[in-house]
Amino acid sequence: MYTALYRKWRPMTFDDVVSQPHVTKTLARQVAEGKTAHAYLFTGSRGTGKTTCARILAKAINCLNPRDGKPCLECEICRAADAGTLSDIVEIDAATNTGVDDVRELREAAVYTPELCRYKVYIIDEVHMISEQAFNALLKIMEEPPEHVKFILATTEIHKIPATVISRCQRFDFRRIREEDIVDRLMYIASEEKIDLEADAAALIARLSDGAMRDALSLLDQCIAFSEHVDAKTVSNAAGIAGREYLFDILDNAADGDAPSAITTVDGLYSASKDMARLCDELIMQLRNLMLIKTVPGRPELLSCLAWEAERLEKIAAKLSLGEILKKLEILQDCAEALPRAVSKRTEFEMAVVKLCSQRRVEGFDPPADVSALERRIARLEAEIADLRSGGASVRPAENIRKAQPKAEIPGPEEIPEPAPLPEQAAPPPSRPDTPKPAPERCRRWEEVVERLTSENPGFAGSLRDSEAMCAGSTLYITVSNSFAKSLLKSPENAESLKRAALEVLGVEYKNILARAASGEPSEPGPESRSPIDELIERAKSAGVQVVEE
Repeated sequence: MYTALYRKWRPMTFDDVVSQPHVTKTLARQVAEGKTAHAYLFTGSRGTGKTTCARILAKAINCLNPRDGKPCLECEICRAADAGTLSDIVEIDAATNTGVDDVRELREAAVYTPELCRYKVYIIDEVHMISEQAFNALLKIMEEPPEHVKFILATTEIHKIPATVISRCQRFDFRRIREEDIVDRLMYIASEEKIDLEADAAALIARLSDGAMRDALSLLDQCIAFSEHVDAKTVSNAAGIAGREYLFDILDNAADGDAPSAITTVDGLYSASKDMARLCDELIMQLRNLMLIKTVPGRPELLSCLAWEAERLEKIAAKLSLGEILKKLEILQDCAEALPRAVSKRTEFEMAVVKLCSQRRVEGFDPPADVSALERRIARLEAEIADLRSGGASVRPAENIRKAQPKAEIPGPEEIPEPAPLPEQAAPPPSRPDTPKPAPERCRRWEEVVERLTSENPGFAGSLRDSEAMCAGSTLYITVSNSFAKSLLKSPENAESLKRAALEVLGVEYKNILARAASGEPSEPGPESRSPIDELIERAKSAGVQVVEE
């Protein structure tokens, strides 16, 4: 009976495990010194050796003749463990034993001493799959297990493991296996199995396996079934990456802004039963290659593609900037998230393709990598331009403003803004004849200024809720609803807090603030201004009336 390569060549001792020296050396030394922990947690991506190292560790701590902390592979215990007939090493698949009852059975069985071995070892694979109640049931025995019991937990999703469990284990993180280590292992296995494997084919398998040795051996198995001589072309055919010209055609069309051709290609693929989600993932991978070409040129080993594909990607990358590539990646990432929920996956993907082709590059302008802030700014400017065209405040020459009389309210969209003249005592120095005064304009973000003022001076901000404002240069004109609100601006503290809020929101430092009530004369806030109440008190005192101020 044929045995798959990944099973036949599974490492039997720590020396056979590749790319994990930080794990294997530590475990071997612990076994050699007799200082093994009661619970271990192995975490890492698939195919990196978690379960394999758990089995080797279980053999090593029970081996009758260990050698430098490694199993001898010759004693009764090692042979029984390799054959899977050793009852004292228990492997549990947490994906199918997720309930609290399964953990209770484990706890009940753990109290019994092992039959042949020194330790009873429980290897729980994919431990993140068990339920929260099961984790709670496991905590007590993991914290204080019997002397003869050890736990080895393995998971690919460490973030799903409760912190209470992690804190009770020695944690080992398994790294992705390096491509050169995978290539060496593949060439060694090929020589032992009499497989005609070329070096470039082994390199391509290592690149496609994404750091997982099991995936690499499974792909090599596919290649052997496809052809006796395994070269790069055999690997591309067996892995299903041959004939991917359509991906580069779509990217070429996107770079040229040729939406009709791109949609035609997608239509042909859809007619051939191509899955749209899979097509989207493939395009994302090729856009990743384009991103790497622009970011780290001259590093073809980082790309997940064949040599001829890299040449075409180079030509496509020459047409695009890094910012455009990142924007296209963002479009496809959004599409990949929306496809599972889409009513029509074809329509959703075609929309994304049209967006890819709609990015037109302006000659001499290279958009930044992060264009979201720029897009928001453009949208705000477009809204303001549209508002002006539909009836924004018009502008009059500065010399006409001085002659205008104050009105009861801030003028509407069709009226001319007419701020009142400054009082004589607060009048600014006359401007030079050749320097026209700036015309007042409606303060479009006045509500934001008032909102910002609320956090610092809520009482004063409340009086400005119904106010309106205009600005010209370093002067701010405010029309409030009543005289009380206008009188609050006399306070230097209130005036300064308003200036600070305006500076933070509008980015303008206003030196003068003029205020007026809806039906009153304008006045400039400041300590020299006097309210009607102050004048009344002064008149009463001059007439000999006793005044008590509270």
